[in-house]
Amino acid sequence: MRIHLTSATKMWILTSLAFFYIIIQYHVSNTWPLPMPTGDINQDDAAATKLWFRNLIGDAKMAEALYSMTGDKFARDLAVKISRTLEQHSCFFNLNVTNLESNEPTIYIVTPTYRRPEQAAELTRLAQTLMHLQNIYWIVVEDAKEKSEAVEKLLKKSGIRFVHLISPYPTNGKFKGSKAKGVPNRIRGLKWIRENVNEGVLYFADDDNTYDIELFKEMRSTKKVSMWPVGLVTQTGVSSPIVKDGHFHGFYDGWIGGRKFPVDMAGFAVNIKFLKQRPKATMIFKSGYEEDSFLQSLAPFEPREIEFKANNCTKILVWHTQTKKHPPSQSPKDKTKYVGTNIMELMKNVV
Repeated sequence: MRIHLTSATKMWILTSLAFFYIIIQYHVSNTWPLPMPTGDINQDDAAATKLWFRNLIGDAKMAEALYSMTGDKFARDLAVKISRTLEQHSCFFNLNVTNLESNEPTIYIVTPTYRRPEQAAELTRLAQTLMHLQNIYWIVVEDAKEKSEAVEKLLKKSGIRFVHLISPYPTNGKFKGSKAKGVPNRIRGLKWIRENVNEGVLYFADDDNTYDIELFKEMRSTKKVSMWPVGLVTQTGVSSPIVKDGHFHGFYDGWIGGRKFPVDMAGFAVNIKFLKQRPKATMIFKSGYEEDSFLQSLAPFEPREIEFKANNCTKILVWHTQTKKHPPSQSPKDKTKYVGTNIMELMKNVV
């Protein structure tokens, strides 16, 4: 006797089988013994690890496809769980898995930072934003003589692919007393990119800003230099290129200062191939002119060539929020009072 199945029943059966396949594959992948790095990973281990990544990526894409077809929350949750597993493991292996994740360009995010009471809070906030994204590489550069253990732990905990660098601010010669903070950090980040990266997108993301994740989706298509508005900048409340009928008509900023590119550091991204064709691109140690000097060093490049993002610069997707400054915390005068309590442990991480 022939059994007639409706289209809905067939879809249900296929969906159920796909669910079972993904679940089995995911658990097999998770129990498969990954070669944990104890130094350089040999070729066999690297190949096996890449195969593991490919299998998980295939499972994530299938779960996403099922979610798109059925709207089933379980499929979406499974896709998110698989993606999180990929992120958590990728930071332990010095492997370029960008092309395995998707065909989207990788965004290389350079973040200058330094030890201060707000550092952990601001890096945590930025990390929590970046954790929602794929195909990113976080280049965190400390203004310090030694790497901070606390920053290193925070970066590893995030599951984001990263490199942790140091670049202490020069204290002699013409740099002494300069207020152009973050410049050595960004220059160090540029150096790392030139030495290790051939394509993708560069973005300078300070840790005292607030970012909409939509911004990172917008900048991925940057061919040369893209720009967008930045909120909470100077008395105008916003800094942005002026756009009329899709064409450049100048800059809107509370302080032009004779700059050719009067924009905020958070307001532009650069294609890395384009950057590497300009080996002298850098920025100067002059407060207020860091962005302008860098963009001018990308010559030949003119404002009319700017690629406008954020719906022709009509949306604000990043804000220069600047966390309130706090004075250094005072240690308890009578430490013996807190011996054996949680307070002594907490004070180890308080600046």
